[in-house]
Amino acid sequence: MTFQNDPTIIPFTKTGLPNGYLGNMFPSPIEYDGKVWKTAEALFQALRFDDDEIRELIRAERSPLIAKVRSRQHKDMMTVQPMSSRDLDNMRIVLRLKFDQHEELKRELLSTGTALLIEDVAARKNRGSAAFWGASLEGDDWVGKNKLGELLMELRGELLTAK
Repeated sequence: MTFQNDPTIIPFTKTGLPNGYLGNMFPSPIEYDGKVWKTAEALFQALRFDDDEIRELIRAERSPLIAKVRSRQHKDMMTVQPMSSRDLDNMRIVLRLKFDQHEELKRELLSTGTALLIEDVAARKNRGSAAFWGASLEGDDWVGKNKLGELLMELRGELLTAK
């Protein structure tokens, strides 16, 4: 199976590439708790902490990648274990806010129909949490849990049901 030409599979990687809007690094500001976060990634990382100072350090970063790095620098202060059920719940919240607050992104998500959404993490060589949040194509098979893709498809289903 060649995924590049398979309309039932929509992989996404970097924000500037096709379907990049599906990723958390995509520049779509999100309002949460009376504050604006530059990206879903920044908010998601901040939600791993109860400490307002650390949350503000993460929120102040201009780049979502640096926001992620800032979060890792304070991992000993995290109150939410990465890749835990609470982490997944936080991701649900962040995705809901992102697509509720950006109607054009919601339309794009809905336009994916029933396609399988996969965060393609092949460039990250399945290091760290990559194989949890995404998957990589190995031969004819996608390897990884693809939790971000699953949560996006879950949200898409909820949005379609609500229409």
